[in-house]
Amino acid sequence: MPGTVPATTIRAPLALVAALTLAACAHPVTTELEFYPSPRPQAVFSPAVRFGNLLFVSGQIGTDSTGRLVAGGIQAEGRQALNNMRTTLERYGSSLDRVVQCTVFLADMKDYQDFNQIYATYFRARKPARSAVAVSGLAANAHVEVECIGVTN
Repeated sequence: MPGTVPATTIRAPLALVAALTLAACAHPVTTELEFYPSPRPQAVFSPAVRFGNLLFVSGQIGTDSTGRLVAGGIQAEGRQALNNMRTTLERYGSSLDRVVQCTVFLADMKDYQDFNQIYATYFRARKPARSAVAVSGLAANAHVEVECIGVTN
């Protein structure tokens, strides 16, 4: 009959779709959830949590290795906070160039441009989605805190 498709032409693709569907059901996708312990025993949160291949990194402020806020204001703190973010991302299998989203918390929105000058040097080629908000206070009386979501290797 003109205009009709032979049954064998339809059956082959349907058989392939059925086989792929059954294979997908036989091997369901599992998504692992991993909470990384803090190196500080008194911490009440994880420094990072991995869900599948996404790494959710807790907010980082501009503290040095002793836990003290670095001197020098928003740019010094911003640089140190982003260095801390880099270290945390790399410790758990990601990197700054694999960050897909950042949230920036500023103690004063007047610091927005000064922070952006530093931020732009850390995210040159790949610019993640970002939000920036002003808050009424940050831990350790910091000027800035940054949290990120990265993709793991």
